[in-house]
Amino acid sequence: MSRPASVRIHPTADVSASAQIGERTSIWNQAQIRERARIGADCNVGKDAYVDFDVVVGDRCKVQNGALLYHGVTLENGVFVGPGAIFTNDRVPRAINADGSIKGTEDWTVGKTHVREGASIGAGAVVITGVTIGRFAMVGAGSVVTRDVDDYQLVFGNPARVHGWVTASGERVSSRSEVDRAHAAQTRTSDEESAQ
Repeated sequence: MSRPASVRIHPTADVSASAQIGERTSIWNQAQIRERARIGADCNVGKDAYVDFDVVVGDRCKVQNGALLYHGVTLENGVFVGPGAIFTNDRVPRAINADGSIKGTEDWTVGKTHVREGASIGAGAVVITGVTIGRFAMVGAGSVVTRDVDDYQLVFGNPARVHGWVTASGERVSSRSEVDRAHAAQTRTSDEESAQ
């Protein structure tokens, strides 16, 4: 598969020929991008990151060093994945079946995880399969996410629990209404700048 000339792939990275890589995206040393993975434009995939087969990464995403995105993960545009973050894809992981036979692909069902636009996953966080993380939500470093996270929620801990709200710029606020006010103010400012 041909790639845009603006794509930068470090010589030590292992990128499948069937992976789609968007314009101006950088894949750094020893990262692995598997078959049919789709990585959008203007992304940065750090050293030792792993993007499994069929994973979807939107535009302008940052996947930091050592992050692991397993089959079943979809990141929308503008998602930040901190160093060492892990996305799982099996709720009942076993190496063998009850009869002792080695588990194959037909012996389990891949979970689906969806991270919406602008969300941030902190360093070392673990996201258990089957959850949706909302737009511009923020997951604290080292957290274990076991359930859905709403738009703009700040969650952290093990298991991750709601500890407040954040604006699209990442500023911590005390209520969802403050998020809405900040968003309205940002929209007004953007509209005024566009009109000039």
